[in-house]
Amino acid sequence: MSEWTIWPWAAFTVAAAAAQTVRNAAQRQLTRTLGTTGATHVRFLFGVPFAVVFLAAIVLATGTAPPRPPLAFWPWVTTGALTQIAATAMMLAAMGERSFLVVIAYTKTEPIQVALFGLAVLGDPITLAVGAAIAVATTGVVTMSLRPGQEAGGARPVALGIGAAACFAVSAVAFRGAILSLDAGYLTAAGTTLCIALALQALLLSVWLAVRDRTVLVAVLRAWRPSLLAGFMGALASQLWFLGFALTTAANVRTLALVEVLFAQGVSRFVFGQRTTARELIGVVLIVVGVVMLLWAQ
Repeated sequence: MSEWTIWPWAAFTVAAAAAQTVRNAAQRQLTRTLGTTGATHVRFLFGVPFAVVFLAAIVLATGTAPPRPPLAFWPWVTTGALTQIAATAMMLAAMGERSFLVVIAYTKTEPIQVALFGLAVLGDPITLAVGAAIAVATTGVVTMSLRPGQEAGGARPVALGIGAAACFAVSAVAFRGAILSLDAGYLTAAGTTLCIALALQALLLSVWLAVRDRTVLVAVLRAWRPSLLAGFMGALASQLWFLGFALTTAANVRTLALVEVLFAQGVSRFVFGQRTTARELIGVVLIVVGVVMLLWAQ
């Protein structure tokens, strides 16, 4: 990797993690009125207009028109869109089993699975240093999430949590494959992929809700004003993720993305006044060490 590409993808990823933290908070508020399915749909439906604006800004800034996606692009983007929806559904289902922290621990095994899928599907290399960084950072998240004497709730939530992580991993690799298949600069390729992916996801979920639960779909449309923040922050986070995917492997991006856990920890400590336990502090240290190792390995 050339030196000039290291800090841009790292900056995109950290900014994406911050934006995702805000989006999660906004979606959490909407869950009270729209339910989990409706609040999830907001991310896609109200993100589409902002994705179009982002792409228009990229086109104006670079002077290059969006590329025509080749046939190879469509399997990638479709796989990414579908697996991201499936991952979200499995994660929410697992959390419904009263095992929130355990589910978080298993879904955060995503970087390890991303590295394996990226190697198998795209041939993205995994050096010993990068592999060690992924392992250390992931161990930090699991250490923070799992607590002594905590019940996992049976095999179902564990399977759903690991399955969600696998689907998130596949979606990350698939979106990177879609971006790389486009004959365009990384800015335009990332923006084009985001527009198509969000439009596809919004369409699929809208059709599903229209058939299965039209009441929720109507409620989502009526709640457009409070949903704009979640849609904007979701589209912004995704745009930044995709820019990262365009510049480096999905494993690098999703490992550095674990800084989102640090942001959440900071919010809990300084906004809500919750104390940090010794176990959480150890987890934070491991995450920081893993992130430093990752950046040092580039």
